[in-house]
Amino acid sequence: MFVDVAEIQIKAGNGGNGAVSFHREKYVASGGPDGGDGGRGGNVVFQADDNLSTLADFRYKRKYAAQSGENGRGNRCYGKSAPDLIIRVPRGTLVREKETGRILADISSEEPQIVAKGGRGGWGNSHFATPTRQTPRFAKPGTPGEQFAVRLELKLLADVGLVGFPNVGKSTLISVVSEAKPNIANYHFTTLTPVLGVVRMREGSSFVMADIPGLIEGAWEGAGLGHQFLRHVERCRMLIHVVDVSGSEGRNPKEDFRVINEELQKFNPELAQRPMVVAGNKCDLTDDETVADFRRFVEAQGYAFFPIMAAIRYEVDPLLKKVEEMLQGLPPVARYEPEPAPVVSAEQMERKEVKISQEDGVYFVEADWLLQILRTVDFDDYESLQYFQRVLIHTGVIDALREAGVQEGDTVSLYDVEFDFVE
Repeated sequence: MFVDVAEIQIKAGNGGNGAVSFHREKYVASGGPDGGDGGRGGNVVFQADDNLSTLADFRYKRKYAAQSGENGRGNRCYGKSAPDLIIRVPRGTLVREKETGRILADISSEEPQIVAKGGRGGWGNSHFATPTRQTPRFAKPGTPGEQFAVRLELKLLADVGLVGFPNVGKSTLISVVSEAKPNIANYHFTTLTPVLGVVRMREGSSFVMADIPGLIEGAWEGAGLGHQFLRHVERCRMLIHVVDVSGSEGRNPKEDFRVINEELQKFNPELAQRPMVVAGNKCDLTDDETVADFRRFVEAQGYAFFPIMAAIRYEVDPLLKKVEEMLQGLPPVARYEPEPAPVVSAEQMERKEVKISQEDGVYFVEADWLLQILRTVDFDDYESLQYFQRVLIHTGVIDALREAGVQEGDTVSLYDVEFDFVE
């Protein structure tokens, strides 16, 4: 079963908690705090796997969670960091955040992509010893790992895409120029899934061709099968528009050409600008004047035209040579860059729930939403620090600290960030 869209839940592991411990050894008086730090939680990592060609496995398992880091222990023993959770997907898979649609990763290269980061381990009480606080009886908990509801979209990586109405000869063409074995029959929608084939031209020269299931009018709105697979055209460097120039299906070739181009434009305006050549198939079923008239129609719109008979590979080689020549001057297959999370100004933020606790004169602030903001703040940059201060004011963190009894000079701890409170 070919599945090219799936929705799953991913969660990175939480960081382990820091330990509260004091050194106890014979003949060693007042050994002091020796609680170790917690281990890092496991990341959720996506890895391309060329042995996979579909997202079908994600229809049955929809929740993926990495392990949490181990807690710290006494004698300054650090907790063990958790291993990363590796999720293998077909090459060309886009990982999008379900709620916002932003791209988190494009799994097109060999390099693994970290999509959800594991939480940091909490500090043990050995970090909190000071000349005035020699027996800290508290430690920091680990931070939670990131979690997302994500949408996986498979966009095939191909240099050339075959587009056109059903039963115009796209599958026949890819079968005679590559080792691909698509279903071929004299009825519509024979091809139910995209088919990839490698076209080998000469020593060391080849390109990947994709046979996209036939489009019909209204495909961009969901008509027919093509709308399910139009996304696979988006990565193609160029297109071959296959047209039944004989009109053997009772349609007008010129109208077919116009309709398919409009469907590409409506689905994604960039596709209408993609380099394209036109292959007029089934020339043996019509006369030379009809072929010549269609050639004039196509060339008047700026496209190269190649009359072919795909079933017997007649005049297919000139088409392939033209495609190879055009590909040499085109950019590589499109890759998508991860999109940053939208930044909300501090003034636009509303008051949020926050938990304040106090231990030995240290005020601990806990809030999952605050952790997400902390990950974006550069405390070495003055403007970023000013932004963070405004966030604390507008979201009510400062007011919550005052209500908890914080005084000038008291220590405030926000996960792994500490500062002295100043009015």
